[in-house]
Amino acid sequence: MRGRVVVDPPRDTVGFELVRQLEDRLGLAAAAQYRLTAEVFLSEEELGITPDQEITRFNLLGRAVFQLRDIGTDAILSDGELTNFTSYSATGTPFATQTARQSATDRLMSTLADQIVARLLITAPEWRT
Repeated sequence: MRGRVVVDPPRDTVGFELVRQLEDRLGLAAAAQYRLTAEVFLSEEELGITPDQEITRFNLLGRAVFQLRDIGTDAILSDGELTNFTSYSATGTPFATQTARQSATDRLMSTLADQIVARLLITAPEWRT
């Protein structure tokens, strides 16, 4: 599949990171045969709360919805919805918390990209020409 899948452009910053990760794994499409669309949805859960009601830890939950289409026929070859999560600490300064959140987001996009590519590889014998 390397070099045969073009990934649709991202719609937002989080999507940009997912597309970057997917292109890293699938390569840039030189002779695209397939088109991959992926959309990411994020949410947060508050985990660690001190006696003073300060939040010290968050779970970052991610859901990726994807479709792989044949460029020639526009037929859906593979699709799905994948979820995963990562955590980060909110202790320290606001800058440190924001940096930790960004790092968690990057890790989550990497994990979701791995899951999408794994799903494509698993299902490839069913649709690959």
